[in-house]
Amino acid sequence: MTREHSNAEIFALIDDFEKQMGEIARLQRERNLIVGRATVQGKRITVTVNADGVIISVEFGPKIDELRYSEIAMAVVAAAQQAAADATRRAQELMAPLLTHRAQLPKLSDLVEGIPDLTAMMPRPVPAPTEPPRLESERATMAFTDVEAFDHDRTERRGVTDSSW
Repeated sequence: MTREHSNAEIFALIDDFEKQMGEIARLQRERNLIVGRATVQGKRITVTVNADGVIISVEFGPKIDELRYSEIAMAVVAAAQQAAADATRRAQELMAPLLTHRAQLPKLSDLVEGIPDLTAMMPRPVPAPTEPPRLESERATMAFTDVEAFDHDRTERRGVTDSSW
C-alpha cells in the first residue's frame, strides 16, 4: 500500500468520523425525548421513566385504595422496571443504525500493523440486579424490644385517597 493511498484512507475515516459525531449529537437529542411507560394492576398504577430509566411520573388511578400498601409498593417497582425496559428498547432501536455503521468501520488494528485490537479487551457491561438488596444479616443482629405490633395489611385503613388528605 502506498503512502498516498494510506493518507486518502485516513482522510476518508476522519471525514466519516466528523459525520458520525454530528449524527451522534442528533441521536442524543432524540434519545433525551424518549420515555418509557408501563401500567399495572388493572390501570391503577402507571409509571413513566426517562431514557435513563429514572422515574419522572407515578400516577394512581381509580380504586387504588383497594390495594394494600405492600401491593402498591410491589406494583410501582414492577411498573418502573417495565417502563425502564420499554425506554431501553426504544433507545436501542434509535441507536441501531449507528451501531451497525460503526461495526463496519475498520479498527485501528486494521490500519496500523502490530497494534492489538483494543475493542476485544473491553469488558462487557453486566446488568444491574433488579431485586432489592437483602439485609438479612443485618436483621439477624438487630433486636428491638418494647415495641407494638402494627398490621401493615389491615383492610380498614385511611390512605392517599382518603378525603382527610
